[in-house]
Amino acid sequence: MKNAATFNARIVRDGKWFIAFSPEFPEGNGQGLTEEEALASLRESILLLLEDRREDARASLGNGEKLIPLALA
Repeated sequence: MKNAATFNARIVRDGKWFIAFSPEFPEGNGQGLTEEEALASLRESILLLLEDRREDARASLGNGEKLIPLALA
């Protein structure tokens, strides 16, 4: 099954740590002792950012407005 959305990750090494960033989510990042750990941490960071943005969107709905899920697959 194809993922609904795919984002890019950039990984750099900083001493013993791997740091992962996503150009699409500049405020998110992940880190780990392996690339896999850094990517998993970045995934969690992006999911938290998306949920936070969804909460903000729900809170800002005006009278008669609604949110509709939109798949990107």
